[in-house]
Amino acid sequence: MTDLDDLAALIRADSRARGEPLSRLGYFCAPFRPATGPFSEKVIKVYRGLKDDAALDRLARCHDDYVAALNAAGVALPETEFHLLPVDNARIPVIVQRALPSDSMMRPQMLSADREETLKMMEAAGDVIATFWNNADRSATRIGFHPSIRNFAYLDGKALFFDTFPPLIHYSREEMGRLLLLFSDKAVMRWIGPLMRARVTAIQDEWYSPPETLVGLVGSACRLRPDDAQAYLDWGRDFASRRMARWAEEALPKLHEPPRLPGYWTGFRKLLGLQGEPNVP
Repeated sequence: MTDLDDLAALIRADSRARGEPLSRLGYFCAPFRPATGPFSEKVIKVYRGLKDDAALDRLARCHDDYVAALNAAGVALPETEFHLLPVDNARIPVIVQRALPSDSMMRPQMLSADREETLKMMEAAGDVIATFWNNADRSATRIGFHPSIRNFAYLDGKALFFDTFPPLIHYSREEMGRLLLLFSDKAVMRWIGPLMRARVTAIQDEWYSPPETLVGLVGSACRLRPDDAQAYLDWGRDFASRRMARWAEEALPKLHEPPRLPGYWTGFRKLLGLQGEPNVP
């Protein structure tokens, strides 16, 4: 179990003691991995605190339920703990996750590998998507999944998902829209987001749709390697028919040309400086 006193001391420490962030482009936080000490084999993700204790307690319960639901649906995760950590008279949401090898992140591998190897990666990621939805789509509660390329590692021929925040379980669509604003690490999003609440809320819709998660994966690959887009479209159509037949009728029409991000999300990404880098390397 994590020593919470040591974890609190680490979070209070200056950035030099904590180590450099692994990625500065995450929407919710900039995860870091300490270079030394008891957490050197962990990735630490620190989120914004809230004054609403009931909302924080609900967040903790939902995160526990989401990790359990992912595992029950056949999605393997690195060992992941969620804590509401007392720091400076506030409770701060913190995720402690077993670190993955720095060279295992799927996005940089997709950029550097040859086409055939990237198609193996797509198959591995698609397998996780199909496994999740075929086991979880009949859940009695609202549940979603965000299997973007940057949220996968690719290790020993298998894709490993590692993104558990926000916990896409139990919250209504409107509630999740509010979470996207409340926990954004970007102040500009919290300032202007409420003025465009409907558009911010719509960001999540892909995560709750089985065919759209597959289309989103293919779209990400096409944007990463536009010269190989046709190969990814061909793979996506074949995969939809083979592994996600229940949703193929909805997915297939969207896989004849490279899927595009919605205009409002493209605008938000540019505004926030988000270019699809991995949450952790």
